Amino acid sequence: MPAARELLLDAAFVALAARPWSGVRMVDVAAAAGVSRQTLYNEFGGKDGLGRALVRREADVFLVGVERTLADAAARGIGDPGDHCAAVALWTLRTARANPLVRAVLTGCRSERLPATVPAAVPAQRARPETPVLRGAPTPTAMADRITDRVAGAITAPAGPETARRACAAAVRLTLSYVLAPGDSDEAVAVDVARLARALLADG
Repeated sequence: MPAARELLLDAAFVALAARPWSGVRMVDVAAAAGVSRQTLYNEFGGKDGLGRALVRREADVFLVGVERTLADAAARGIGDPGDHCAAVALWTLRTARANPLVRAVLTGCRSERLPATVPAAVPAQRARPETPVLRGAPTPTAMADRITDRVAGAITAPAGPETARRACAAAVRLTLSYVLAPGDSDEAVAVDVARLARALLADG
């Protein structure tokens, strides 16, 4: 059985899909999770802590998805760096469209329906001594860097690791620009991302 913390985060995620964060009540989240309201406060310190933990969890799940996407590409024998960048672009675009919390973390744009986030640079605080340390969501720049690290670490480029990282960083940021301002189809964006990565790697 999942721990109380995960049950509470799941319940908060479901509640947020049904109503704005301002309308999500702690007592309802606790009841949906099958735990006491005191357990919720012990885990998160309050509603702000719950919101930050929820956003951070969705960011972490997204990054695990990036790693899984790259592993799947490798398992299928895809060796072209451009194709790796394209696969991550598709995952990113589709996940950001389906999950507003992921979109907010990737772009820094948060609607009033979502919980507020505190950048990771803000010192972590405890609501009470027994409460877990509450950290904010990663910034869009930190997320772009983490995606880039994962993609660059999964490819082999004759031009060397520095060139590979620059190419991956450009591909990631092109992808994120389409998360912020959607335009072409996801597949068309993925083709452009792959083309950019290949061109930068070829230029060395």
